[in-house]
Amino acid sequence: MPIISFEAAQLSDKVKAELIEKLTDTAVAITGIPKELYFVTIREYPDTSLAVGGKTVAQIKQDIAEKL
Repeated sequence: MPIISFEAAQLSDKVKAELIEKLTDTAVAITGIPKELYFVTIREYPDTSLAVGGKTVAQIKQDIAEKL
């Protein structure tokens, strides 16, 4: 049984559901393996535990919110 693993910062339930659906559908289209055989795992990290360019995701989100 194939396993699709996805790692990210915190995501909403709506986003996770869409990821699961689209990742599975894409894998099925490419491999031809039935969707019922796929496992999808989503591993989330706290926004304060991931960083890009020296800033945590929490800081990046705050910076973006302040610009809006």
